[in-house]
Amino acid sequence: MKKTILIVAAHPDDEVIGCGGVIAKHTLNNDAIHILFICDGVSSRDFNFKNELTARKKSCQRALEILGVKNDPTFLDFPDNAADSVPLIRIIKSVEEVVKKIKPDTIYTHHFGDLNIDHEITYRAVLTACRPLQDSTVKEILTFEILSSSEWQSNRSLVFVPNYFVDVTKQIDLKHKALLEYQDEMRCNNHPRSVKNIISHASVRGKSVGLEYAEAFQLIRKIKA
Repeated sequence: MKKTILIVAAHPDDEVIGCGGVIAKHTLNNDAIHILFICDGVSSRDFNFKNELTARKKSCQRALEILGVKNDPTFLDFPDNAADSVPLIRIIKSVEEVVKKIKPDTIYTHHFGDLNIDHEITYRAVLTACRPLQDSTVKEILTFEILSSSEWQSNRSLVFVPNYFVDVTKQIDLKHKALLEYQDEMRCNNHPRSVKNIISHASVRGKSVGLEYAEAFQLIRKIKA
């Protein structure tokens, strides 16, 4: 049965890093994929960010085309690395509007323990916007990991511990190509957020559960009829 999927990511590139393979897998199944970005991803940098913002959105569009996403992404454009400067209720209401509009079955979003403040607040906004009320369409919520944020958390109670793995062996080349569209956001090979390391990490996650490549998640909620 076809599903309606919502990916709620803090910044353009998080969607590919965290679940690019899963996105490609859902599009292959003809599931309806919607992407919501909370923050602009560039305004915290020391330059005139308008040109960079335009360029990043174009990179996002190209990456999502590679993954087979047909719906245009939604950009809320809250300030980068400063989501905590915005009243949380504003972010929650913005997420609620999208959830009410598209009525997703499944949501993928950030891990609650990520070091990046925008990731943490994105998670909090999603969980609040998707309270398990009787009329909610959301039956499944999963969180993904973002290298250079999830694994840098030192508080043991907040460390990302996956309990849900998706085989993305057949989608790994598409993920790789989509990552290359975010070349300005990727780092050198000795950095956790390099293209090489992200793909290698998918191999490690896969081997840990007997697969060639996998993306790992924490299952936060699953309601089965």
